[in-house]
Amino acid sequence: MKASENKFLKFLQTDMQCLIPLYQRTYSWQDNQCDELWNDIIHAGENDAIKSHFVGSVVYVQDGIYQASATPQLSVIDGQQRLTTTTLILLALAATIDKHGGTLQLNEVESITAKKIRNLYICNPNEDGPLFYKLILTKSDRTTLLALVNGEKVPEEYSKRVLENFEFFLERLEQANLVDVYKGLQKLMIVDISLDRGNDNPQLIFESLNSTGLKLSQADLIRNYVLMDLPPDHQSKVYREFWFPIEKRFGHAEYTKLFDRFMRDYLTLKLGRIPNIDAVYQEFKVFSLEKDIDSLVKDIDQYSQYFVNMALEKEPKAQLLKRFVNLNELKVDVVYPFLLDVYSDYAKEVIDLETFNEILDVLESYVFRRAICEIPTNALNKTFATLYKEIDTSDYLSSFKAALMLKDAARRYPSDDEFIRKFQEKDVYNFRNKNYLLTRLENSRHSREPVNVGDYTIEHILPQNSNLSDSWRADLGESWKEVQAKYLHTIGNLTLTGYNSELSDRPFKEKQSISGGFKSSNLFLNKGLGELTSWNEAAITSRASELSKLASKVWIYPAINESTLESYRNRKIQKKEIVEYSLDSYEYLKGDMLNLFKQLEVSIKALDPAILEENKKLYIAFKTDSNFVDVVPQKSRLRLSLNVDLGDIKDPHNLCEDVSGKGRWGNGNTQLGISKSEDIEYAMYIIKQAYEASL
Repeated sequence: MKASENKFLKFLQTDMQCLIPLYQRTYSWQDNQCDELWNDIIHAGENDAIKSHFVGSVVYVQDGIYQASATPQLSVIDGQQRLTTTTLILLALAATIDKHGGTLQLNEVESITAKKIRNLYICNPNEDGPLFYKLILTKSDRTTLLALVNGEKVPEEYSKRVLENFEFFLERLEQANLVDVYKGLQKLMIVDISLDRGNDNPQLIFESLNSTGLKLSQADLIRNYVLMDLPPDHQSKVYREFWFPIEKRFGHAEYTKLFDRFMRDYLTLKLGRIPNIDAVYQEFKVFSLEKDIDSLVKDIDQYSQYFVNMALEKEPKAQLLKRFVNLNELKVDVVYPFLLDVYSDYAKEVIDLETFNEILDVLESYVFRRAICEIPTNALNKTFATLYKEIDTSDYLSSFKAALMLKDAARRYPSDDEFIRKFQEKDVYNFRNKNYLLTRLENSRHSREPVNVGDYTIEHILPQNSNLSDSWRADLGESWKEVQAKYLHTIGNLTLTGYNSELSDRPFKEKQSISGGFKSSNLFLNKGLGELTSWNEAAITSRASELSKLASKVWIYPAINESTLESYRNRKIQKKEIVEYSLDSYEYLKGDMLNLFKQLEVSIKALDPAILEENKKLYIAFKTDSNFVDVVPQKSRLRLSLNVDLGDIKDPHNLCEDVSGKGRWGNGNTQLGISKSEDIEYAMYIIKQAYEASL
């Protein structure tokens, strides 16, 4: 490695060509980054006391593809954003100077022309063909920049950031002192770092330098890691055949965000656990060790197609697309790791279209029923990360249904009784998925000609106005306030209309009979409203009962033969030896110690109704997906074993102890003892941290 301080313009003035490799991200500076560099240039240009301004490093490997030429080609590892932005400023400066006569007088004796700016910093005037340009960007940005350099019209599919940032600087230059701009550019300094591909590791150097500037995404880091060390021909082949199609598939604008999500889901299904979203790159590096790059990237390419079909709703099969749209409406991205495996089986014809459709219907119902029943969602990530392991591919559909039906507590599949009861009581109007809910109900009776619910608004049959008219009070009776408060936002009192302003707070009979009212409505949700004589508590509860029963058929509980379900239940039991323990099983859990435990138990369960309590042989476990605190009853205290490292806990009283490697009962490397009621408040402060770490 050779590193030296250099003026940015002097670096650009050198006879060379900077190539942005295929694996690099596209040009991505936004207005705020451009504005910051612009202000630095103006500040340096206006102030003679400022002799230089450091803007970062330019790191490159000299590849020398054109060996017969004296113009070296530099493969840029770091500094693309600064190189491109500075080039755009110089291009805009040259265009502005041309507009005002072609020459910029710097002082009494010095001047510079627009042509000279282009020849010194933007082009290699002694070269022809591709080497004429000092900067060659990646595929999607290249044609736009070259069009600007050549003074040509930008292509139809232009780079938004390249063109908009060029125009941004044109606008700034119209208001600026051009001499100050040029003087500021002359003061920009970089660290010029040249790497030797044979001796230096470009990837490690790239990672260490990526601590400043516009932070790279996990997607950028993975792409660089996969492609950077490949020979140029192999790099080009892998990028052309696999990586560029992946980028195009995701869409360049959404590539970074969605690809990060996809890679996390891809690694989840490959590893059987969920990587931290900020550690996807590090996990990928370990996962990819000793793997054939072509095979790995081909696999990523294939799974990315499945992901895009689901997440971006590009699925060609209409039946599947409809179900993916429904799942996306529910915003349950956590299902994708499981569905990637299922989609792969579908693509390999392990399952047919009908089976895949039914799996998606069951998944949608499982997620929606849980939302209606307000079951906490913190268990879903791990549920779907490991669900595929419970599939018996020889009995695919039944084993899938049984796996969900046999979940309990925080992972349970709500029964019809629970779902119907909660559906009637739910505040639907303030429910996040209310539009999805009403759409599915409305179209449950005419799926061949679905209604676009977006064309309608939600109507409260009994109005929201707290000062109800005499007519409404008469219909509702003496307890009209209580009825309104209890049922206003529930499903029994909600419908759809295209005449919300006309219906307004009118009496029920007028809402029935006016033009656009319930009697003339063709909407399924308004069926029967036109025949009622009044709208009161009985009418609301009756309608709620009907719609909730319908909902239980729209969002199904899986159908499976009872003997089949029992066989899967027995398999599950056989996998885990079950020994029944109770609080009476613990020698020291008596008297004052039992009372202390019960006080602690209430406090722990108050953290989350989904917390499970399990009596083990030597301790009582409290868990979500995994144990976060285990209570070991002892003669004079309760010893708490916390499943979190001591270094990750805030313990201002220093009462916790590191017991890693000491062979104590319970899960976790940290312990805390309590012996009296007064200790519980501080213990809960610690336990809550362990609980939150388990989510």
